[in-house]
Amino acid sequence: MGLSDRGFFALAVVIYGLSTLYAVFLWRRGFRKDDRVTYLLLLAAVGCHTIAMLKRGFSISRCPVTNLYEATMFIAWAIAAVYLAAGLLPRLRFLGAFASPLLFCLGVFALMPKLDAHGPDRALMHGLASVHAALTLLAYGAFGLGCVAGLMFLAQERDLKQHRFRAVFSRLPSMQRLEAVTERLLGAGFVLLTVGLGLGSLWLHNQKGVYLTPDPKILWSLVVWLTYLILLLLRWRSAQGGRRFAWGAVGSFAFVMLTFWGFSLLSEIHHR
Repeated sequence: MGLSDRGFFALAVVIYGLSTLYAVFLWRRGFRKDDRVTYLLLLAAVGCHTIAMLKRGFSISRCPVTNLYEATMFIAWAIAAVYLAAGLLPRLRFLGAFASPLLFCLGVFALMPKLDAHGPDRALMHGLASVHAALTLLAYGAFGLGCVAGLMFLAQERDLKQHRFRAVFSRLPSMQRLEAVTERLLGAGFVLLTVGLGLGSLWLHNQKGVYLTPDPKILWSLVVWLTYLILLLLRWRSAQGGRRFAWGAVGSFAFVMLTFWGFSLLSEIHHR
């Protein structure tokens, strides 16, 4: 096929949209069957998504995280890839019904033309900087799927409180398993974010001789790191579990998604 990287990504977004429509159907049925359609749709979408990233990466000869379009595309890919791995377990496959709308919205946002703008110096995103960017974006992908698991937990809890039969006959994972999955995803994301920020600090020292600078995006990243650290510490100390922990996962990722692009645009280091 002669599609460009944006063409392949647009095709992936269309498939994410189809998966979202099917997710609505699953919700109305109450998840009473172990349906593989969502998984297969997302598998096809990730295939197109991966081709788009590879074509963009080969065209610029480095990791495709040099602007907001590429960063958003990478975050969406990370969320989808983590889901495909988790979806190998049938009881976690319905994460896709929650992940599909998120992936579709991220894809539509990424395709906005003004996001795919490049600065004059792509060389800034090489070596340590590329690995730093890739790890932090993978961390946000893990946080995103943790948010999805948290939403599933809240949906199960709501059905049980309202004594709905869907909660009894549903094939969704148990609330205990969803809570454990949320915790593990946030823990994995936190480790990736910690390593990614550490590498970014090393790169900053190599370039400017300092490990930390009051750049808006750097300060924002530290706030995100502290937010997830506090959330996990409260969970591990059993001071916050169940519903509060799920809302924490959802709220923290909502904050990341609502502020990521704005602080990236304000950053002199990250937006060239």
